[in-house]
Amino acid sequence: MVANDKLARRAFLKTAAVGAGAIGLTPEWIPEARAADAGKHATGGGQTVTLADYAAALRYEDLPSAVVRRTTDCITDTVAAILYGERLPWSRIIIAHAQRTGPGGKSHILGTGGAPVQAPLAALAHGAMAHAFELDNLTDPDSGSHPGATMFSSALAVAQDQGGSGRDLITAMAAGGEVMIRIGSAGKDTIEPHGFHAPGATGPFGAAIAAGRIRKFDAGKIRNAMGIAGSLGGGLMEFARAPDGAMVKKLHLGRAAESGVLAASLADGGFTGPSTVVEGQEGWLHGFSNDWDTDILTRGLGRDYLMLHIMLKRFACHITAHRPVEAMLDLRRDNRFSPDDVQSIVIAGNRRMATTNNIPVPADALLAQYSIPFCVALSLYRNPVDPDSFDDQVHRDARILATAAKVKMDIVDGQPNDDLTSVVSVVLKDGRKLTRRATEFSGTPANPLDEAGLREKFMLLAKRYPAPVMGRLFDRLQRIETEPNLDWLLVPSPA
Repeated sequence: MVANDKLARRAFLKTAAVGAGAIGLTPEWIPEARAADAGKHATGGGQTVTLADYAAALRYEDLPSAVVRRTTDCITDTVAAILYGERLPWSRIIIAHAQRTGPGGKSHILGTGGAPVQAPLAALAHGAMAHAFELDNLTDPDSGSHPGATMFSSALAVAQDQGGSGRDLITAMAAGGEVMIRIGSAGKDTIEPHGFHAPGATGPFGAAIAAGRIRKFDAGKIRNAMGIAGSLGGGLMEFARAPDGAMVKKLHLGRAAESGVLAASLADGGFTGPSTVVEGQEGWLHGFSNDWDTDILTRGLGRDYLMLHIMLKRFACHITAHRPVEAMLDLRRDNRFSPDDVQSIVIAGNRRMATTNNIPVPADALLAQYSIPFCVALSLYRNPVDPDSFDDQVHRDARILATAAKVKMDIVDGQPNDDLTSVVSVVLKDGRKLTRRATEFSGTPANPLDEAGLREKFMLLAKRYPAPVMGRLFDRLQRIETEPNLDWLLVPSPA
C-alpha cells in the first residue's frame, strides 16, 4: 500500500480548521464515546466495521449545531437543484423510466406532480435530477462525493416509503456523510485518473448508510449494507473525452442513490456483504484507486465532523471552474474591461484542471459546463450565476468559443488534485496584465453562503414555480428538523 501523504495532510489539516475547535465546540458537548478515536471503541474487525459501528450509533443529539445547520442547508440546496433539474431532457428520460418501471410506491419525484413510485426509482430520479446541471453540492477539500445528490435522494425516498422525520433525515445524512467523505478522501486522488467517476463510486456507501439509518439498522445491517454497496459503485470518465454521451455523467449520481436504497433493502432482508469491503486486499480502495491512505478512514471519527466540508455551488458549472470564474468576475469588476479587450488568459491550477477539465471546444452544453476555459470565457458574456446562461446552444456561441481559444491552462507543480486554488492572469490589448488568485468562493466552508445567499440561489433555481409557494417551501426546509414526517415534501408540477 502506498500512502497518499499530501492528500491526508491537506484533508485533515483543513478538517481541524473547520472542525469542532474552529466552530467553538467544547469537549463536554461531544459524547465521550464519540470524542475518542474511533479505533478505540470499535467492536472488533477492521475499518469497515469501525465505520459501520459509528454510523449505526450516531444520534441526532450527538451532532454539533453547526453540523445540523450545514446538513439542513445541504438538504435545502439539493431540493433547489432537483427542481431545476426536472426540466432538462436527460432528467425527463430518467423520470419517465422511473414512472414506467416503479409504479405503486409511496415515494414522490419532486416537481413532477406524478404518482409516487417505488423508493429505488425515486432515488434514481432525484440523484440524476440533483446532478442534472452541475448545481449540486459537494465537499472542500474535494472527496469525490456529492452529499445531497446521493444521500438526500436515498434517505428521502426511504423516509417517504417507510416513515421518517426531519431529524431522522438529518441524522441519516450525517452518518452516511461522515463515512462517505472519509472513504472518498482515502482514495479519491487517483480514482478519476484511474478512469472512474468518483461520485459514482463513493456515493453508494453514503446512500446505503443513509437509507439504512432511516430503516433503523443496527451495526450489523449497516455493515452488510456497506458490503453490498461496495459492489454497486461505478461510472466511467469517458464522457469527458468522447464527442457524445455526456448525459451519462448525470446517471452516475442517480445510480449511486438507487444503489444505496437497493443495498439497504437487501441487507434488511438478510443479504450479506464483506465486512472488509473498503480496506480489504480486493476491496474498494484497491479496486478503484492506485494510491490510498487507510488511516484517513477512521482518523478523528466522532471528533472531526467532515460534514462541515460540504460546499454549495454558486455557478452552474463544474466545481473546478468556480474559482477561475469568480476570479475573472472580480478582475472585470475591479478593472472594467470588455471581452473585446482581452488578448490572452492563463489559468494555473492542478493537473486535473489542466487536463480533464481543459475542453476549449466542448461538444455539447453538458461538456461546456465541465470545461474551465469555456466557463471562464462565458463569464465575460453571460451571467454564470444564472443556470439559464448555459442553454442548449451555448457550446455554439462563437464569441465564447473565440475567447475560450485564448485560454491557456498551466499546471502548478505539486498542487494536489483536491486543491482547486486557481491563479487567473489576463493580458489586455492595451498591455495591462491583471492577476487574481482564488482560494475560495461564495459557498465554500471557509466562505459559506448565509441564509440570504442560499435563499437567493433557491429562488433562482425554482423560478418556474410560484414564488410565494417556493418561499414557504424554503422556510420549511430550513426548519426540517421540526417535521414529524416527510410526506409533505412532493412539490407539484409548475405547469
